[in-house]
Amino acid sequence: MDILLIAGLWLDGSAWDDVASALRSLGHRPVPLTLPGQGDGSISATLDDQVAAVLAAVDSASGRPTVVGHSAACTLAWLAADARPDKISTVVLVGGFPATGGKPYADFFELRDGVMPFPGWAPFEGPDSADLDEQARHAMAAAAIPVPAGVATGVVRLTDERRFDVPVVVVCPEFTPAQAKEWINEGDELAKVKHLDFVDIDSGHWPMHTKPAELARLLAAAADAA
Repeated sequence: MDILLIAGLWLDGSAWDDVASALRSLGHRPVPLTLPGQGDGSISATLDDQVAAVLAAVDSASGRPTVVGHSAACTLAWLAADARPDKISTVVLVGGFPATGGKPYADFFELRDGVMPFPGWAPFEGPDSADLDEQARHAMAAAAIPVPAGVATGVVRLTDERRFDVPVVVVCPEFTPAQAKEWINEGDELAKVKHLDFVDIDSGHWPMHTKPAELARLLAAAADAA
């Protein structure tokens, strides 16, 4: 099965290299996406551009793909489910939850010169980055791609209630399944999902870097179940 891999802020498709290799060995076809404005050199890309790129990958996939979103890109995966509810077998959300309709996509940090640069590690101290050593932190910060303002501040628009029919798996890295369930029950978008599962992974916020083989097994299991 095709498994579309959408990395979060400041990352391009290469963030999935180790996961993709493991998925291939498990019999799946990984499709890591490099989004407009996050790896193609453009700073004028918008959220709509990124959504269009994800939908193009869905439309060109073999069969009904599994769509994986990491961190902020959980919203992109969910927007794909909203736009293509009949074409997606399952959505897997790694370390994040989709933004509510009508809200900005990811205006979390200061914008400078039309982009949102990586803010350094201070905002991620604690469980998010506890499993990253100094070498990994330095490499990730050096490779971080500033996110265009048109992406970060783009407004999320959800229109099709059939998205709630698409099965969802929440992969819980720096938080527990119990915490995720509590947050969702407090009124998160996912509270209306009809088929919602939770799986734990003992990692920080970037398991594609620190636990790629384990993450690949979880993604393959979600795809196989679908």
